[in-house]
Amino acid sequence: MSGVETIKKQYCNQHNTIIMDSKDIKKEYTNGEVTVVWQSAKCIHSGNCVRNNPEVFQPREKPWIKIDASSTEKIIDTVNKCPSGALTYYKNK
Repeated sequence: MSGVETIKKQYCNQHNTIIMDSKDIKKEYTNGEVTVVWQSAKCIHSGNCVRNNPEVFQPREKPWIKIDASSTEKIIDTVNKCPSGALTYYKNK
């Protein structure tokens, strides 16, 4: 399992300081076949992911996506049901 986190950085022009936007987090999780991308700013917390694949999507846990807990096909099917587009995926080569 691999997780990558990116936090959007904003710069304050007056003091040239970096402000981290914790509401715009992007995380990636891979099982080798597929990588799931979660973008916090797009998430509307519909719960579709949890209802459709609770073995993988566990919002009370860290990391909250257990990518190895289900088949790639079921993960893709679940991600495709995300109404906000907060969850996306790409197939690894």
